[in-house]
Amino acid sequence: MEIGDIAAELGLPVDRVWGWGLSTSSGSAISKPTSVDEVARILTWASEHGVPVAFRGSGCSYGDASQNEGGIVLDATAFARIKSFDIDSGLLVAEPGVTLEQIWRRSVPMGWWPPVVSGTMYPTLGGLLSMNVHGKNNWQVGTIGSWVRSFRLLTVTSGELLCSPEENADLFYAAIGGFGMLGCFTEVTLQLKKIYSGCLDVEAIATPDLQHMISFFDTEKDNWDYLVGWVDCFPRGKRLGRGLVHAARYLAEGEDENPRESMSVDAQDLPMHLLGVVPKAVMWRFLKPFMNNFGMRAINAAKYHSGVFSQTRGRPHRQSHAAFAFLLDYVPDWKKAYGKGGLIQYQTFVPRERAHEVHPQLIALCHDAGMVPYLGVYKRHRPDSFLMTHAVDGFSFAMDFKVTAANRERLWQLTHRLDGVLADAGGRLYFAKDATMLAETAGRIWPAEVLGRFKALKERYDPDGLLQTNLSRRVFPEFTDGTAG
Repeated sequence: MEIGDIAAELGLPVDRVWGWGLSTSSGSAISKPTSVDEVARILTWASEHGVPVAFRGSGCSYGDASQNEGGIVLDATAFARIKSFDIDSGLLVAEPGVTLEQIWRRSVPMGWWPPVVSGTMYPTLGGLLSMNVHGKNNWQVGTIGSWVRSFRLLTVTSGELLCSPEENADLFYAAIGGFGMLGCFTEVTLQLKKIYSGCLDVEAIATPDLQHMISFFDTEKDNWDYLVGWVDCFPRGKRLGRGLVHAARYLAEGEDENPRESMSVDAQDLPMHLLGVVPKAVMWRFLKPFMNNFGMRAINAAKYHSGVFSQTRGRPHRQSHAAFAFLLDYVPDWKKAYGKGGLIQYQTFVPRERAHEVHPQLIALCHDAGMVPYLGVYKRHRPDSFLMTHAVDGFSFAMDFKVTAANRERLWQLTHRLDGVLADAGGRLYFAKDATMLAETAGRIWPAEVLGRFKALKERYDPDGLLQTNLSRRVFPEFTDGTAG
């Protein structure tokens, strides 16, 4: 069926759906269900008519993970109630459209914090689970899936199923991180983290090159609850990968003299004005003239040298949980500064024993291609038990690239060359960030046994390939080669 016919049959609007990085988009019929029954109605109709369906939260995936060209997109943002929260145990029960922001605003005054958060507070629970999101503390606490006690999943063939490590365990470990291919999360039970302060102790440490940053992460990882590195990708030679590490730890009970104040919602809110005067909502416009090689080289250099001057090793300062966690929210809509083509983020996960070699090589290849990342972010990771996991015992390196009409084809070709280096090193990529991976690369990254198990579950719970996205058709066509579409 044509998209217009689909929309007319269901009484839905047609709209263009964008990836968070604004580099990919597609047209779809948009449904905004508010209940399980509404989701089930759409799935039943789509199954009868062979129309592919994709699930979408708040659209925080950088690429095309929640897009569905010519099909139906189920937008879960209105399916968003917190059903219960136990202040004694920290157990939260919520619908899939609930965001991290909704969770922390409810939980922080009661002494609880989401145990794993992304760099923005706006992803939904359903999206977080679909991508099995990690945070700046991954090597310590694992991914968000490690804190899920159970969920309900609405499947195409078997209705709504309760899944946990004990019940429907195969589906539990595959749907978390399963990029929406096995069903719709309808209810999630999440364990939150007990906190005794609304603040963290934070230190900033300069590292002269990427090798020093990697070594710092490895030698210091047991001393901190969070570690994240900013990387200046412009220098070459001895300064390749220089950067700044921000390390943070939770405050123990009694360390905060006024925890009630620091755990108030007002204390966590990010400031809306720069220097108390300039509205942050317009700041991206001031950044736009600098979004070129010359401007970003200068900004990166200034950031590094100011960080060297102001580093606080051994002299921690206090910062709120939200201020430390949600760096992407400091300047609303900053991605618009990249211009019409938007940006892509290329995030690689490399085993510990290969990171010293592979990640500097990736930066060098970017220089050779004449496309230097404008931003680099480094993290430490650990493996987990989820079937389609991106996690490794090692490190991730995320690189942001500006996309233009002139460089788009060359940039995609560059990422394919980087894919080859990554696959040779036993690395992984991340569905939440991906916009360029090829099916050939996916077949090298994920073992055949893993892909076979996932496909078996797909054939059991969605044999006609009803659940599809632009990403799934691009990366795993064998999962969506049923009759839908």
